[in-house]
Amino acid sequence: MSTKISKKLKSLPTSPGVYIFRNNAGEILYVGKATSLKNRVGSYFQGRSRYARPIEMFISQVADIEVRKTETVLEAYILEQEQIKKWQPKLNVDGKDDKSFSYVAITKEDFPRILFLRKREMDQDGDIKSKFSKIYGPYISKKNIEIALKILRKIFPYHSKAQKTEKGCLDFQIGLCPGPYAGAISKEDYAKNIRGIWMILEGKKRSLIAKMKKEMSALSEKQEFEKALKVRNAIFALQHIQDIALIAKGDDNFQFPISNFQKNLKFKTQNSKFRIEGYDISNIFGKSSVGSMVVFDNANGEIGPNKSQYRKFKIKTVEGANDTASMAEVLGRRFGNNWPMPDLIILDGGQGHLTAVRRVLKNFHLEIPLLAVAKGPTRKKLDRYAFGSVPEISDELIEHIRDEAHRFAIMYHKKLRKKRFME
Repeated sequence: MSTKISKKLKSLPTSPGVYIFRNNAGEILYVGKATSLKNRVGSYFQGRSRYARPIEMFISQVADIEVRKTETVLEAYILEQEQIKKWQPKLNVDGKDDKSFSYVAITKEDFPRILFLRKREMDQDGDIKSKFSKIYGPYISKKNIEIALKILRKIFPYHSKAQKTEKGCLDFQIGLCPGPYAGAISKEDYAKNIRGIWMILEGKKRSLIAKMKKEMSALSEKQEFEKALKVRNAIFALQHIQDIALIAKGDDNFQFPISNFQKNLKFKTQNSKFRIEGYDISNIFGKSSVGSMVVFDNANGEIGPNKSQYRKFKIKTVEGANDTASMAEVLGRRFGNNWPMPDLIILDGGQGHLTAVRRVLKNFHLEIPLLAVAKGPTRKKLDRYAFGSVPEISDELIEHIRDEAHRFAIMYHKKLRKKRFME
């Protein structure tokens, strides 16, 4: 490894972004994205013996590294595709059938839809560009751009069906479609949702957030506080996009065998900041019912417990042994406080707990991935019930967080029981 590369590796930021590998002649060899530029780029130059011979030869050609920071991996993905389109690096595009490249198109309708097009469809219809208001691409991976749109649709819902009705539409029922044909959203507000998506696809997130902040202030001045709250939550969602899947599902186009950050109990997270909250309820026959919140984050560089962030709750509104209602109360009180927002919530419970907490999040206009975990019938494996883009973390870590929430809840429950007995 050259001194120049060694210095570059030491100075790399831990933020998400795009990295560009160049050879001695300054030619671009490869463009990639990362949740942590320091971890991702550094992984290519550490323990190279684990790579296949052709990949080792490629790494030996890298003479310079350029990086461009972004706030989220979603933005890194958009920038990566833009740079690949601009420079056409051999390792990104050679050997790939451009007929399978994908495009994102916005229809010309009163309530525009967002569709995926293949390169062959573009080639077959010479007049296709006139049929859409905007077309973005090409994107090498259809799966990745689908993930990106899935993330954006949770923040900016849109109608996706050809039928101009929401009757029997599951997307409408779960909030992915805002219901333009059911009269649930105005044409103006729907257009704002579509604008939000195309501004992200054009790399204009900062301008978009600035517009949304102005809109939020204007709504507050008009005392339209519910609408202002929705805009505020959309801004928060944009700034805390849960987009690990964009990396976890195929970061490298030539598939380097990189180390899996989910292998160990305390995995090194590739996000600049990551926070998991675990919840449990404890009581005996409904008496002295309490809830616990434990926090695992990467404040020290690795995912682990952050006990200064733990919180405990004495159940106030639920009578008897009703764990599901108690869990809903705990989460409702938690989001009534101005605490750091989690990237993932793990519940000790089943489908009922998941459904109850989803309602709580909906009331707060929040989109946070949920994972409810219960022991299966044989008690040998975990049954999972998920909602949202849940990152693929190990069973060991999930069980550790669940057990820690259980331990913390029981500890508080015993304390209350002892106090009650003494009284």
